Amino acid sequence: MVDYTRSQLALRNGQDRPEIWVAYRGDIYDVSRSRLWQRGNHYEHWAGQDLTRELDEDAPHLATVFDKFPVIGRLKS
Repeated sequence: MVDYTRSQLALRNGQDRPEIWVAYRGDIYDVSRSRLWQRGNHYEHWAGQDLTRELDEDAPHLATVFDKFPVIGRLKS
């Protein structure tokens, strides 16, 4: 599994490159194929970021929502 820095993740925000990635609990997910992330955001959540804190505190869905997306790497701490 490839490790990515926060700076590398930030480039995959749906604006700078065609990839749309988000991190959650240390894993980086490719959400590029989701119609809900096509503009680089999903409601108040922005791609290219670690969403762990905001999703753990205030998400209307379970963490299993990421099960349908491929893990493409790990976020370096």
